[in-house]
Amino acid sequence: MSLHLYRDLEELKKRLVHLGNLVEVSIDKAVDAFVRRDRANAELVVTGDRDVDTAEVRLEEDCLKVLALHQPVAKDLRFVITVLKINSDLERMGDAAESVASRALQLQELPQFALPEELTQMVAMARGMTRKSLECFVREDAQAAREVLSDDRAVDTLQRRMFDLLQAEMKRDPAHVDPAILVLSMSRQVERIADLATNIAENVIFQLEGEIVRHRRAQMRLV
Repeated sequence: MSLHLYRDLEELKKRLVHLGNLVEVSIDKAVDAFVRRDRANAELVVTGDRDVDTAEVRLEEDCLKVLALHQPVAKDLRFVITVLKINSDLERMGDAAESVASRALQLQELPQFALPEELTQMVAMARGMTRKSLECFVREDAQAAREVLSDDRAVDTLQRRMFDLLQAEMKRDPAHVDPAILVLSMSRQVERIADLATNIAENVIFQLEGEIVRHRRAQMRLV
């Protein structure tokens, strides 16, 4: 590997970590805004999504420059491809965080509503998966990446339980229909964040081992 290529790859890694940090902050603020009915944090996330979009576009452009200038092969090529894919997943995570924040603002206008414990568990798991998937990339840890894949099934289970609980609550008390729908919609965004964290973990495995595992995960969900 030439010195110039090494420096450019390291710069891509730094930029991806920076974007990951931005997205993690957005997710944390968005879910806290929803749970605590914090309008200020919700508005920060909505306006801050532009920063995530700008960083994502810039990193994509840098990846394309590296491909054009250096024409990397083998492991270096897998690294650039992985950065491109994770970059896209992080931008979509930022969009999901913005959606959660938007729902937090809508919730401000509705009566108090007790949030299911399953939602708290989903949020904690999605946050943990996001952090762990990014750490896997930084540390080049394929084993930890596989642990993220297994966590995704637990989040899916919690989401299904959430749907049943909220559906029953809406039938029990029609006054709770609007907030329950918002909570369910928010939980779907949290599930989406967990799915995207899983995508990142899958891409880390591809980068390190050259193995494509996403189809295997789809098969596992059918079991």
